[in-house]
Amino acid sequence: MSNPTVLFVCVHNAGRSQMAAGWLRHLAGDTVDVLSAGSAPADQINPIAVEAMREVGIDITGNTPQLLATETVQASDVVITMGCGDACPFYPGKRYEDWKLTDPAGQSIEVVRQVRDEIRAHVEKLVTELHAG
Repeated sequence: MSNPTVLFVCVHNAGRSQMAAGWLRHLAGDTVDVLSAGSAPADQINPIAVEAMREVGIDITGNTPQLLATETVQASDVVITMGCGDACPFYPGKRYEDWKLTDPAGQSIEVVRQVRDEIRAHVEKLVTELHAG
């Protein structure tokens, strides 16, 4: 049986979706395939998001924001959106969730830490559900 594929989507693919992908890789290891993308990707990952993740031992510095492609959504079992709204294509048979999270862009490290910890709680719940399913 192949691993479930989870796609995290936010507008710039520079903060929330990258932190979520980092958490899922960290918490689920090789049991889940992890993708992330943005409807309007930034030039680079938010350095404060990188710093906040480094504080918990997760390195996302090598990641690059990716453009959301139709094929990426089609290849995914679970699509988690984080404030990209109508920009995310919808395909029947996929599991969709929208996580309401503060956009870390332009925020202080304190706010980004809160977002990081909220994302961890969401990802832990997701991992439990994926392994139960």
